[in-house]
Amino acid sequence: MCYDDSARPPVDTPPRTGASGADLVLTSADGTRFAAYEARPDDVTGHAVVVLPDNRGLHRFYADLAVRLAEQGHPAVVVDPYGRTDGVRRDRPADFDPMPHLMRLTTDGVYGDVATAVRRLRGTGAPVCCLGFCIGGRFAFTATRRTLGLGLAGAIGFYGATVPLFGRPGPTDLAGELTGPILGLFGGADDGIPPDAVADFDAALTGAGVDHETVTYPGAPHGFFDLYQRDHTAACADAWQRVLTFLS
Repeated sequence: MCYDDSARPPVDTPPRTGASGADLVLTSADGTRFAAYEARPDDVTGHAVVVLPDNRGLHRFYADLAVRLAEQGHPAVVVDPYGRTDGVRRDRPADFDPMPHLMRLTTDGVYGDVATAVRRLRGTGAPVCCLGFCIGGRFAFTATRRTLGLGLAGAIGFYGATVPLFGRPGPTDLAGELTGPILGLFGGADDGIPPDAVADFDAALTGAGVDHETVTYPGAPHGFFDLYQRDHTAACADAWQRVLTFLS
């Protein structure tokens, strides 16, 4: 997992507008109820954001991040991915075992939930992007597939795995189906996503003509975007500014 209970978004940008947040329960197209968190700005001044969490699912880090996004003018909805296997639940413990739930995720389920969040955010009048972390970063990249019809304005992935997982193709394999712009943010010391994997992803997107940028922060580990990663404050600050620039 990316974040333990102490993790917090490393965001020190002064708010541009007031914001409020609240827990939600949303219903997917197949009738599944799932936990979500929504943050709304007083003034919408940029893209709206579907936030896709790491493999622990919806917890405080992402609720805090949604509010930080809203303070910059970006409506945000965080989607918990485990409504079908773990019910309406948030703030799972740090020792939560995600594997039984990850193995049971389906394309229809994941992107049905994303579509529900997208429809809610379209009510704000803003174009909608995806922002994901870890497994959520992978889902954010592949949510731009033309065949899904989500109509996203772009995707940002923090340390999203680019190679096949659980026998399913990864973003690199699917590059020809993706639409940009795409921003990929990676840690140079992330053992799970080696430099060659990032380079292959970048090359595949280039070959497919997808508008994109990949950024690797030397020495940064998986989950570096965290207030308490004291050795990587410069990487955190740069990544946050890139996110805001993308969403503006």
